[in-house]
Amino acid sequence: MTTELREGDADAFFDVPFAVYDRSVGYVSPLKRDIRRMLDPARNPLWASGNPFRYWTAHRDGRPLGRIVAHVHSQSNMRHGIRRAQFGFFDCADDGDAARALLDAATDFARAHAQNELVGNFNLTAMQQAGVQTGGFGNRAYTDMIVGPPHLPRLLDANGFQAFFPMTTFDIDLSTVNLATVEGFDAAAGFRFAPVEKRVFPERMAEARQVLNDGFAANPMFVPLTADEFEFQAGEMSAILDPRLSSVLHHDGKPIGAVICIPDLNGFLAATRSRIGLATPWHYLRYRINRKRAVIIFYSVATAWHGRGVMPAMLARTVTALRDAGYERLGVTWIADVNAASLRQIDRLGGKPLHRTHLFRKEIA
Repeated sequence: MTTELREGDADAFFDVPFAVYDRSVGYVSPLKRDIRRMLDPARNPLWASGNPFRYWTAHRDGRPLGRIVAHVHSQSNMRHGIRRAQFGFFDCADDGDAARALLDAATDFARAHAQNELVGNFNLTAMQQAGVQTGGFGNRAYTDMIVGPPHLPRLLDANGFQAFFPMTTFDIDLSTVNLATVEGFDAAAGFRFAPVEKRVFPERMAEARQVLNDGFAANPMFVPLTADEFEFQAGEMSAILDPRLSSVLHHDGKPIGAVICIPDLNGFLAATRSRIGLATPWHYLRYRINRKRAVIIFYSVATAWHGRGVMPAMLARTVTALRDAGYERLGVTWIADVNAASLRQIDRLGGKPLHRTHLFRKEIA
């Protein structure tokens, strides 16, 4: 049977992982409405700012077999002096024809936009989900972690893509953390942790964006987030926020650090199959009562405060808050191998590698 490529079918795009992955893969989808928001040029600031994108699904005999997004992040290319197209949400059955059709479509998109390489996964930028899982298969993921089956790297390799930029996600057993190994600053010397509570959510998140853009300025692939982009990614976080966990660190009234930590939603999303329905309120209540896992979405320290004990103190505060709130495990989303400072901090907390991920790249003739 011939592989059919469809463009712009958002429902099929959402359905692909449910159709092609066994539960043992551990894939957990974002909510269907969030997938639709990401793909909507009228709602996603990434597209509204003029970045071209297209997305496709592969089908055979009416059955969805795979999906992919291709886009050009012009702001990233300008900042880093590159000509790169990006692909994301590459999910596919172990089917060579379907994978080739999807990756060829993304490659043709990159060529049509005069780019000289195609790199992914980015779902949809380097400040969201990034990478393709290459190790730790079967390990239970936390919210915002990339998960896929072992055949995806093989399909990419067969289509001329090469792995680079290795990353690791981590799992921390909070009961074993020895906070004595995490040295920080003197909390009395002008420092104050400001919790991210609902009543001040916009103000705190504006401060978190400021610290993120400052602290990550020198990191590879980072692009400062606009207020609209940050709000698009984090705006609905207030609905699932546990105000005990996240905080912005102030020094003499100015924000210098931020830790955004949320309850792990994967159990709730898996139970609802990432759809809003009549049973959703019951599943959400059950999740709220039983939640024992949390995940750090990001943490950052303003550049002027690097190497001065701020990050260890922030992580120690977060671990203490998690323990006091009854959480038992903490996930940490991807940290690149080149980020030695963050890896040292996670090692001091007793973090264990959970998944191995890489970006995959193909040169465009």
